[in-house]
Amino acid sequence: MKKILIVGYGDIGARAASLLSSRYRIFALTRSENALERARCQGVTPIPGDLDHPATLGRIAGLADAVLHFAPPQRHGQRDLRTRHLLAALAKGKILPRRLIYISTSGVYGDCRGEHVNEARAPRPATPRAIRRADAESSLRRWGKRNGVRVSILRVPGIYAPGRLPVERLKQRIPALRAEDDGYTNHIHADDLARIVAAALTHGLPGRVYNAADDTPMKMADYFDLVADHYRIERPRRISWQEAQQEISPGMLSYMNESRRIANDRLKRELGVRLRYPGVRQGLEGIPDAE
Repeated sequence: MKKILIVGYGDIGARAASLLSSRYRIFALTRSENALERARCQGVTPIPGDLDHPATLGRIAGLADAVLHFAPPQRHGQRDLRTRHLLAALAKGKILPRRLIYISTSGVYGDCRGEHVNEARAPRPATPRAIRRADAESSLRRWGKRNGVRVSILRVPGIYAPGRLPVERLKQRIPALRAEDDGYTNHIHADDLARIVAAALTHGLPGRVYNAADDTPMKMADYFDLVADHYRIERPRRISWQEAQQEISPGMLSYMNESRRIANDRLKRELGVRLRYPGVRQGLEGIPDAE
């Protein structure tokens, strides 16, 4: 049985493991006791290690036929050091993995002023977190090409699922932007993302980028309204961009300052993905209205 190593064993890692466990023996790089226990409960073999400490990564060299890299970059700096540490550890094995799937972010495109965006558009990351993600993509593609490893990159927008919705934000009565100031945002249900990962593992082309978004871009405030209606919470009040700079945190404003509509044609054409939840409205229908 072939082996998969999941790096960054969180929610999406656990969902992907459930889909793949009948075909692969699965290992997970874990740095916390909670992740270790979660892996064991799921029948996944935990490998203790921390991407921030390269000396702990010796056991992953030559371990797996494929790597699912879901770990985010560290919080500071221009380069993704965690990805560099991972690639250095993998390179020490006598045999390299044949496949590597990386979850990146659609944030690498930067602000596109609401335009439709496909994978041919050049990245223009503007925030520090997106700059680090773009650096990881470049490192992975160069490494894959140099070593004959089929690296596929998934550019992912906002992930939602039970427990991953802005319910607390709505309860705190944080406002949203009025329509004329609001930007387009994109989403993917966590179950669909796990299925996309499984499809990329089989069909992803080397060095290829795939936008892993659903079919329905929407204004951010409209997204908040959908979630509010589902949970029977009052919709957020609308404010101007100038007012938002006084009332909304800088971190949230950095998301609200970018607008793009992500195209997912390549996802369907090359990976053969059929989305279970083509829009947030359909995704919410499968989520109980009381978490």
